[in-house]
Amino acid sequence: MQFRRSRRDEPEINLIPLIDVLLVVLIFLMVTTTYARFSELQINLPEAKGDSAAEMPVQINVGVDERGAYAINEIAAGTASLEDLVTALRAAAGNEKDPVVVISADAQATHQSVIRVMDAARRAGFTRVTFVTQSSASDQ
Repeated sequence: MQFRRSRRDEPEINLIPLIDVLLVVLIFLMVTTTYARFSELQINLPEAKGDSAAEMPVQINVGVDERGAYAINEIAAGTASLEDLVTALRAAAGNEKDPVVVISADAQATHQSVIRVMDAARRAGFTRVTFVTQSSASDQ
């Protein structure tokens, strides 16, 4: 009897799935890692001097309450029409050609009330309009 010697195959490790798994782990680590913002660096910033504004621009404060009543520079204007607002804004501006119109509208004020102030400022020839807001306690 002749026993045949069986040929043993060497175990083979397939590297392709291993590489795939390692790439997935690498991508996962790259996505979840938070990168520090070099806050530990001690930096001395350069100094520069600049001219401050010679004078503050004239501001016209327009308040709008929840009922749509207006107050211009703390003088009540009631529920004025568009033309009344234009006249009041021009009077509040005096000789200033382009004052800043600051709108302080109540959170419950209608959109139309605020748009009416913006339209009145445009008709009066004032192009700089801004809004006053406040940050909520949860944002701080």
